[in-house]
Amino acid sequence: MFACPSQLTNHSADTDGKDREIETEGEKRRGGGGRGEIGKLGQMSNLKDDDSGDHEDPVANREEKSETDNSSVNNNNNNGRRKTISPGVGEHPLQYNYTFWYSRRTPSRPANTQSYEQNIRQIGTVASVEQFWKFYSHLVRPGDLTGHSDFHLFKEGIKPMWEDEANKNGGKWIIRLRKGLASRFWENIILAMLGEQFMVGEEICGVVVSIRFQEDILSIWNKTANDQVTTSRIRDTLRRVLNLPPNTIMEYKTHNDSLKDNSSFRNTKITL
Repeated sequence: MFACPSQLTNHSADTDGKDREIETEGEKRRGGGGRGEIGKLGQMSNLKDDDSGDHEDPVANREEKSETDNSSVNNNNNNGRRKTISPGVGEHPLQYNYTFWYSRRTPSRPANTQSYEQNIRQIGTVASVEQFWKFYSHLVRPGDLTGHSDFHLFKEGIKPMWEDEANKNGGKWIIRLRKGLASRFWENIILAMLGEQFMVGEEICGVVVSIRFQEDILSIWNKTANDQVTTSRIRDTLRRVLNLPPNTIMEYKTHNDSLKDNSSFRNTKITL
């Protein structure tokens, strides 16, 4: 049985109270005030409130952890001998394994596929609700990152690159955020993705939070850009799970267009 949304977050269907619930979700986890399994998972999700460390390494308080006993070696991985991550005994499996990535670059340097691939770093894979909270609790909050940095969370086996086989015919919805909102919105979009709230089958590839100097940007990638029904459903679900105001400007851009103009966020199609 896969993890249901209620095992990841306490969001209710009543969107009128969503802002309050979003703001207090971290407090519930930090205080262990949840009930049942949510309370147990919540105790593992203490994010750093006062991080004075070096943000070049996005994983704060990194600890050496032994691999789970039920992991097996995958010799076909191009990155070498990596463990295949599986849920532990008694854990709540996610529908898909997900991999965290981190990238950082100097804006003055021209971007190209080779340099981007060199700058992006795989930092961990999770297969269960428990593994997610345990790993996520050691990540620096997006709002505490500096410079031109990105966190990516993608289904295992999909690289956060336009050229990836799973991405090449797709695109992404883009939401521009004022500074100070990235951490909260990032947490809620990844909980919605892990909890399978978008209801579009296998269309979702992953989500990205991009930290920039004057704004922060949230995006969600899907496989099929020309599927209007699917892209519209993703847009509407984003509005609901993030409790966006009705007049929020949302932008969509195909990865093919990004390859043409070598840009993630310019020349987008705007929708209200």
